[in-house]
Amino acid sequence: MTARRTGTDVHDFVVVGCGPAGSRFARRTAEQGYDVLAFEQGEVGEPLACSGHVSTDVWEYTPEGARDRLRQNVVYGARFHLDDPHDTVTERDSGQASAGYPFYKDEGISNVIDRVGLDRELADAARDAGADLRENHTVLDVSEGPDAVAVEVRGPDGVETHEARMVAGCDGPQSRVRDDVDLPDPGELLHGVLGFTDEDDGEDFVDVHLSVPEFFAWRIPRGEAGVEYGLAVPPGGDVRQRFDEFTAGYGVETDRRCSGLIPIGPPDSVTSDRAFLIGDAAAQTKPFTGGGILYGMTAADHAAHEVDPSDPTTLSAYESAWREDLSREIRLGHWVRRAYSLPDPVKRAGMAAFSGEIGVHMDRPSTLFSAEQLKSLLRG
Repeated sequence: MTARRTGTDVHDFVVVGCGPAGSRFARRTAEQGYDVLAFEQGEVGEPLACSGHVSTDVWEYTPEGARDRLRQNVVYGARFHLDDPHDTVTERDSGQASAGYPFYKDEGISNVIDRVGLDRELADAARDAGADLRENHTVLDVSEGPDAVAVEVRGPDGVETHEARMVAGCDGPQSRVRDDVDLPDPGELLHGVLGFTDEDDGEDFVDVHLSVPEFFAWRIPRGEAGVEYGLAVPPGGDVRQRFDEFTAGYGVETDRRCSGLIPIGPPDSVTSDRAFLIGDAAAQTKPFTGGGILYGMTAADHAAHEVDPSDPTTLSAYESAWREDLSREIRLGHWVRRAYSLPDPVKRAGMAAFSGEIGVHMDRPSTLFSAEQLKSLLRG
């Protein structure tokens, strides 16, 4: 694909939303020489609404040196609990460090990072590549025409309209772009809450609690940066009350909180005539954790490779590419999530059978069937 700058007032791409997916797409297309204008509603990374626990693959998408600047802790495994945190704390206080069902590797399998810092690193990389990334700009309307898309934006200097050949909707679970171009919603939206304490905890295991109806809760040590507690449930539940009960089980009160929606289940289409969705706006997330950083940036790379802003027919190539890469993982992720709701005796039997050293990648449930995982089971 040959990129070009038009020299006119019509941009090649307008990107709405500058989280990881949006900034990654803006960077990759700007590197190809496209004229890219990107908008973020507030300041990049604010407010925080996403966990900072990521696979080590994230560093393949960041600028040089980002690992040293952003990494807070290295995680070697997870303990899964089917009880509430009261029982876990009791076991830990009695010296039983192996409370729950442990799953681990001999090498670091994930990192805990400065989540706000990640967004800012990715946005700066997009700017360095040539994208015009503007913070504190709220998109008010997106209107598709036969030859271009008009994007109405309110910024510090008032309301203005920009035109682009294509619009990338990277604006999260409640996407303005998705609504304005009449694309379907995700399969469901979960409600998540995060809270933080100042505990100094450099432990190398995270704790996962499957006692939360239809999803789970978690505790993530962040080294000197403190501890992250989180919980997500389907809409209609009293998520804040459940979160208070969860943290009380650990004997803590969080001093900083944030909340947000978690999209699960991509719609049948994430493209229209001249607009396309990436990341949370497209529900390109893991059904079994709600995380979407790696899936969103993976899809962003597919979009940057496949979409030619002067040729709307290339949008179908993007649809095919990201689904070929991620649909199996998402489908298997739904099956993993269904296991959360199995009867406790069945879950306990399964945890006991599979606990120990693993060969599974945290973003790829297909690795449950890998040769590495089989070797781990045989060693166990």
